[in-house]
Amino acid sequence: MRLLIIGALEGQLTQATKLAMDGGASVAHAQSIEIALASLRAGRGADLLLVDVMSDIPQLLSALEAERIHIPLVACGTETNAAAAVNAIRAGAKEYIPLPPDAELIAAVIAAVARESTDLLYRDPAMAKVVALAEQIAPSNASILITGESGTGKEVMAKFVHSHSKRAAKPFISINCAAIPEALLESELFGHEKGAFTGAVAKRIGKFEEASGGTLLLDEISEMDARLQAKLLRAIQERVIDRVGGNKPITVDIRIIATSNRNLEEAVKEGVFREDLLFRLNVVNLKLPPLRERIGDILVLSEFFIKKYSAANGLPNRILSASAKNDLENAPWPGNVRELENTLHRAVLLSQSDEIDSDAIRMPDGTELAQAAHENSLAGIAAQTAENVARAMVGRTVADVECELILDTLGHCLGNRTHAANILGISIRTLRNKLNQYSDNGINIPSPGESRSNVA
Repeated sequence: MRLLIIGALEGQLTQATKLAMDGGASVAHAQSIEIALASLRAGRGADLLLVDVMSDIPQLLSALEAERIHIPLVACGTETNAAAAVNAIRAGAKEYIPLPPDAELIAAVIAAVARESTDLLYRDPAMAKVVALAEQIAPSNASILITGESGTGKEVMAKFVHSHSKRAAKPFISINCAAIPEALLESELFGHEKGAFTGAVAKRIGKFEEASGGTLLLDEISEMDARLQAKLLRAIQERVIDRVGGNKPITVDIRIIATSNRNLEEAVKEGVFREDLLFRLNVVNLKLPPLRERIGDILVLSEFFIKKYSAANGLPNRILSASAKNDLENAPWPGNVRELENTLHRAVLLSQSDEIDSDAIRMPDGTELAQAAHENSLAGIAAQTAENVARAMVGRTVADVECELILDTLGHCLGNRTHAANILGISIRTLRNKLNQYSDNGINIPSPGESRSNVA
């Protein structure tokens, strides 16, 4: 845990520093927001910011957003700073800690941040197999490709691997390749020198250097453009990078973990992803099953989220009713664990009692989960039926399919030609001509009052 403390409150943050270090954190201190930002640009990263509540926290958060630096922030100050505390929380601070600091509270905050980044809850055998493989390969330096649908927990798995590796005491750095514009991604990865391009007002250490000694997660790697893929391949092969605008190669010592919710082998075939880069990344593949295929995990995850959001909202811990449990286990969860978490957060807020019943488990539009699952099931059945019909037509002539459609419709109408012609959208004359043609070919035609099954 790397803690960066920003500001000074008459030595009280010094006391917080000692408490944090006693709790196992490595601590750095910056007297001002400007010094803190310079430290972060220089690659001296942090997992948590502990900030004087009287600092300009909105400005700090805005600057971090502009620099694409994502670190949770906790404000701290004297108990008389109630208004400043409220403003800090509204601006985006995760928590507020009153000063002078309480040892147990400081330890709890640090433990919560550390635990949130490495918790991996599972019970289902399908997930247990993936976890067992992750534990087996974690101590190595092999590159890992984690695949799975959006929301299955790929980044959580990457943090789990890092925490079980020999690099666990070193930085875990993540970069979302899909969230950063292509023109900026190279600078984010490899850093830049001052004046390298418009807006490069200071030297910036990139993610490769910041992660040196630890692990670099390349999230959604499939979204990286081909030119940058070539530069990334060199960095992975040789563990050497060049900053944008720099002329001095820099050696880095990192382990690479990449994630993708796309099929990269298909992307290679389509010519949008380099095959040699895929080989370098995919030394070991951890494929996370979707939530609908790990039913045994749904309730344990649900209970975890309920406890988390009950505490976060100052509510007593809720429990799930039997009907709610049944609804949760039978839902399709297209958004996987992320969707489950959001659903349980809503349920905690909507529940009228300490027991969460089915009526509190709703989708964002207010639809009850059970109804949404039923509609999804009907839609799935319809889609499967349509697919089966389409497959049944493959290899047959248009004339054969037309004949089958006309006779099925006529049978459905119990041989009523007029009704059948109206459904088919053709004239009664055209229908009669078709039927005469089929009869001449030896095909049995339903008579008035007969269904097709009654025709011998």
